Amino acid sequence: MPESAKYLLVGSTEAYSGKSATLLGLAHHLKAKGLDIAYGKPLGTIWSRPPGEIVEEDVQFVTETLKLPSNRLQPTILPMTDITIQKRIRGEDQTDYCQLLSQYLQLQGPDLVLLEGPSNLEEGSLFNLSLMQIAEIVDAKVLLVARFHSLLIVGALLSAKRRLGDRLIGAFINDIPQDRLEEVKTTVKPYLEQHDVPILGLMPRSALLRSATVEDLVEQLNAEVLCRADRLDLMVENLSIGAMNVNSALKYFRKGHNMAVVTGGDRTDIQLAALETSTQCLILSGQVRPHPDVISRAEDLEIPILSVDLDTLTTVEIVDRAIGQVRIHEPRKLQFLYQIMAESFDFEALMAAMGLEAPVSAQ
Repeated sequence: MPESAKYLLVGSTEAYSGKSATLLGLAHHLKAKGLDIAYGKPLGTIWSRPPGEIVEEDVQFVTETLKLPSNRLQPTILPMTDITIQKRIRGEDQTDYCQLLSQYLQLQGPDLVLLEGPSNLEEGSLFNLSLMQIAEIVDAKVLLVARFHSLLIVGALLSAKRRLGDRLIGAFINDIPQDRLEEVKTTVKPYLEQHDVPILGLMPRSALLRSATVEDLVEQLNAEVLCRADRLDLMVENLSIGAMNVNSALKYFRKGHNMAVVTGGDRTDIQLAALETSTQCLILSGQVRPHPDVISRAEDLEIPILSVDLDTLTTVEIVDRAIGQVRIHEPRKLQFLYQIMAESFDFEALMAAMGLEAPVSAQ
């Protein structure tokens, strides 16, 4: 009779903390050590609708990236949508999701089941599937992923420790600005560890990991592509707004790197100035068609131009959010992630905390 698998639930204190990326990095390195890995995401949050089916995009991407066979994939038991939440509130959905989740325990064979948890400690509570509830049902240890915004992260992790207790085996702090890295190493990490929150890794901020493709922006803005639809793979790391006079704009643009420039469709001078700097795409608000000279120059420089039916402020908010979300769906991001995780994360400490040993042949 094979041993029951161990379960590691990867959670966070807030959305967009980098759970999926962390989970991919963990799975890649643990597989390389010879461990048999399975994966699941009990609560689905990012859905697409190919013909005839509904697919949780993160699950599909992780499964394909890690080349997991079907017997190493646990089902998503609940899509977190307005419709499912409304049904639950109205009493139309009486499903016992705890019972559904307990079926995860029937999996035999893998050394470790990696589960992607809810966006924060509360999400899923309505269905009795909060982070702590999931951990208790499948008897999982918990790793928390936290993005560094400020020193307030200390309070958030201490609060999480009080709620998760001994199930919390540690935290992984990522997206740390280079100029704060030493401070986090010498003050935040020791303080948290003195208070029983082991820090299993500190990862510096990366412009590449925080970037979005032009295609991501097209999708989120519902934009029309006016030229160079063949270059939607370009990576956008920064956002610039062209709302000043052209001389000021040029100085401003020259300081940027791999930018998306948002400006009015009637600002030909700003658009041409932006095209001569490190611009990956132009985003034109107001649905005004750009001058033919702008289209011609963008074609020559292979820079896509997008037109949006949104005001500038809304456009900027959407682009800014997209750039910060860190979705790892490009090969160069993935390879960089594996490299930086190898440098930043203590895999030996994780394996010890989980009671895992690499097969002798892989050591």
